Amino acid sequence: MSVRFIFFASVVTVSLFAQKKPVTIDAVIQQSNESEAPQVVWAPDGKHFAYFEGSAVMLYDVAAKSEKKLLSLEPLEKSAVPVPEAQRFDWRNRRVSEDSLEWTHSGKQLLLSVQGDLFFFSLDTGTWEQLTATPEAERDPKLSPDGSRVAFRRGHDLYVLEIATRQLARLTEDGTATLLNGELDWVYPEELDLGTAYWWSPDSKRIAYMQFDISHEFVYPQTSLTGLRAMAEPERYPQAGTANADVRVGVVPATGGVTRWMDLGETRGFLIARVYWTPDSTRLAVERMNRVQNRLDLLLADANAGTSRPILSEADPYWINHNDLFRFVGKDEFLWGSERDGFCHLYLYSLEGQQRKRLTEGDWEVTDVAGIDESQQKVYFVSTEASPLDRVLYSIKLNGKERTRISRESGTHEISMSPTAEYYLDTFSSSSEPPRTDLHSINGERWSGFRAARHSLDEYSLQPAEIVQLKAQDGKLLYGRMVKPANFRSGEKYPAVVMVYGGPGVQTVSNSWDGAGSRQDSGWDQVLAARGFVVWQLDNRGSTGRGHAFETPLYRRFGKTELADQLEGVRYLAGQGFVDPARIGIYGWSYGGFMTLYSLLNAPDVFRAGIAGAPVTNWRNYDTIYTERYLGLPSENAEGYRASSPVDYAAKLKAKLLIVHNIEDDNVLFQNTVQMTDALEQAGKLFDMVIYTGKSHGVTGPVRKQLLEKLTEFFEKNLLTTASVDPHR
Repeated sequence: MSVRFIFFASVVTVSLFAQKKPVTIDAVIQQSNESEAPQVVWAPDGKHFAYFEGSAVMLYDVAAKSEKKLLSLEPLEKSAVPVPEAQRFDWRNRRVSEDSLEWTHSGKQLLLSVQGDLFFFSLDTGTWEQLTATPEAERDPKLSPDGSRVAFRRGHDLYVLEIATRQLARLTEDGTATLLNGELDWVYPEELDLGTAYWWSPDSKRIAYMQFDISHEFVYPQTSLTGLRAMAEPERYPQAGTANADVRVGVVPATGGVTRWMDLGETRGFLIARVYWTPDSTRLAVERMNRVQNRLDLLLADANAGTSRPILSEADPYWINHNDLFRFVGKDEFLWGSERDGFCHLYLYSLEGQQRKRLTEGDWEVTDVAGIDESQQKVYFVSTEASPLDRVLYSIKLNGKERTRISRESGTHEISMSPTAEYYLDTFSSSSEPPRTDLHSINGERWSGFRAARHSLDEYSLQPAEIVQLKAQDGKLLYGRMVKPANFRSGEKYPAVVMVYGGPGVQTVSNSWDGAGSRQDSGWDQVLAARGFVVWQLDNRGSTGRGHAFETPLYRRFGKTELADQLEGVRYLAGQGFVDPARIGIYGWSYGGFMTLYSLLNAPDVFRAGIAGAPVTNWRNYDTIYTERYLGLPSENAEGYRASSPVDYAAKLKAKLLIVHNIEDDNVLFQNTVQMTDALEQAGKLFDMVIYTGKSHGVTGPVRKQLLEKLTEFFEKNLLTTASVDPHR
């Protein structure tokens, strides 16, 4: 008996020392601060790639499977001329994609943007030279294809610097705070995912650029209140029904001269979604959409004469989802992505607008074109063919034959392919495997590791995410994601938190690590699980990844369909037997914040508590391009706007409510929260509110810990106990 006792005691002791720690808010903050896999820039030869790591530029040699430090950025930072801090905040959109690292065509030099100045680094000599030294930042730099010049924006105008002679040419002269040359306004990158507004011609002789006249855009009166005196920081933000920017496309010689403006027909009331040079540098392919985005025309414009003609058109009774699947193939063909049959697929067209071949088809979607190997006549693409929850790499011949799956593992694969299509970097994760980035040869074989998740799975007790299927009352298949609480015991009843987004263009339930939800709450589900909550997510109709017909029930009315599907999820939860239906909360940010309010007010007896982060409360407050795509113009759908807005339902509030918002949110304007709180106060409803001073859509930086603590405390206070809800609170 004594031997057995000693053995048992030893096991218990070892178990206690080996026991994993519960996930804490500090652990989530630490994990979010850990660097993810760096963004790599492939060399033209496809055998090397460069990337920033800390204060250094690194080089990876594919053949040798090794990396080395190319240069330290510290001497460049010391040499850069300081850019004076702006008196007022610049409301540049976070989706603008400016490259800080770029290879020359020879692969022997790198262009670097460091603290507003430009530098040229030679790999042969290991030395660098400074190209610009000005107190004004050189923005959005781009090397010419032949590597002899670099273009950039200074202020609101475009410039080109000849590298060998340092001769500077100013390409535009009329840029002002409201006339932007080669510079995007706020809403285009936000809602059309357009990251830049100018492009070199392939022969390096000319530059095409977009000019934005934003003088008619609505000026939202943002105000900084943290200083000794309040300071006006106006933001040009076109709200639904107000004027968009007037946009035109021009071509200017790289050495300077007169801009030739393209005649694209009537552009007022239209959106210029994409611009591409043809391979022979003689024409521009321009994607133009009407304001409500149910028609798209591909125009071919003569860069010399400025004339244009449509070569392809798409129309949809609801809306058209823009994409980035366009690629030129050879000299006179291009890939085109279209949802014309209900799912996004690839087609091959001639420059005359004739369909040469349909490349993919089926009840699944192409989500990305990873690369093209013209010598092998192959296209590499990522799709949902395996499952709407997965993203998997495939290849197919340009004749539409020999579709081949390349990714070996089921899950989510993000692909960065070399320009020669010999290798690719694959950032992979699944619901049970944290992200790792490996280098693969083009046949899918793993060539070498590159980066693995830095947080330790062994240190914390992570609760597994279970992906479940359920059917709505009409038989439609829906996907949910469930995380059960730590130390789950059958027979007990647990409180649940429904994490919702619900809006178009987003998929939160996927076979990926931590789902595909907003980074705003990444990891917080594990904190809640450690505190005894069931955490639940469901992708309702309207979300992406399931085809266009799955999205369109949201057309001209937000909230109704989404809530109906979310209530199906709640019924599923209650039917499992371990969720207390009297202790269900709901949380969401942005569209999810809207959904939280809409759900609390339109299903007031279902949810006991809710947290609405940065919520849209009246869709007339939100931007033109997003809102009008789905709801139409306010003048043509007044009832749809009214019925979609939670402010009109304020008197129905029964649950405990917490509203969280940045007072200078650049995306969902604080005006939304002010109007909602006013409606609640007029209705005599009590609620809680926390305001942050950030100038972005999310609460980040040091205050994020305080945010997560507040969110957690709110749900613990209102859901962990079994007390009944006070309908007057």
